Amino acid sequence: MKLHTLEPIGVVLTDVSLADTSATDIGELRRLLAEHGVIVAPAQHLDDHEFVAFLGRFGALTFTTGETPVPGFADLNLVTNTGRTSPPKSTFHTDTSYVRVPPAYTALRAVSVPANGGDTLFSNQYRALDTLPDALRRRVDGRSITHVMTGLELDSDAHSDDETSADHPIVRRHPISGRSALFLSAVARCQSISGLGDEDAQTIIRALFDHSTADSNVMRHSWSPGDIVMWDNACVLHRADHSDVVGDRIMHRGMIAGNPQRRPDEPK
Repeated sequence: MKLHTLEPIGVVLTDVSLADTSATDIGELRRLLAEHGVIVAPAQHLDDHEFVAFLGRFGALTFTTGETPVPGFADLNLVTNTGRTSPPKSTFHTDTSYVRVPPAYTALRAVSVPANGGDTLFSNQYRALDTLPDALRRRVDGRSITHVMTGLELDSDAHSDDETSADHPIVRRHPISGRSALFLSAVARCQSISGLGDEDAQTIIRALFDHSTADSNVMRHSWSPGDIVMWDNACVLHRADHSDVVGDRIMHRGMIAGNPQRRPDEPK
């Protein structure tokens, strides 16, 4: 396995077959994800069976209720622009952050790459916290954001137990790296901040979001056939760039369930 570090986030893996990863390999990939946030593995050309098998070595897969599954693969989500009359909307976000235990990892498999456009952008939330102005850092330390579901419709009878809102600390300690990162999502999904009024909260949420997604914190990935890209949701925001896309953009997405994080006030 050879590594090429990207800036300001991510690492490219070559001389590796994700279809043949061992338990030792998965441990190393977990470490790389915790350190670098994103791993890019070019020219893998996995099919969905191999993709699901690879992801399953990290743990149980999870699926966002209300998304579109890949036919025959209930754990995978179909991400596509085909059949649309207007481009999909996308802003920086964290996947399914409105549940108590958000997914630990997300991965995309390139099924069809457009002739132009369709990049995915990733924000380094370690760096976003490290470069946060002191005054803003003092305002958010010890506070949490209430994350809410947006853009999905649930059948109230079939999905009555699905979570649609959860509180998460704004400054979160990564369970593997031990480093702290900003944890937020799209502005529309960040409803409130503990201990602050609505106006103050929305001003701070916008400031955090704008700071996190500044160009100096962002890496852009241009897709090639066979690419697998995986990221750590504890330290990364992401978004698709749907502007100027020419051709079909089809991705299959898989997510690995997260582990509950102990609150600072909970006994060990």
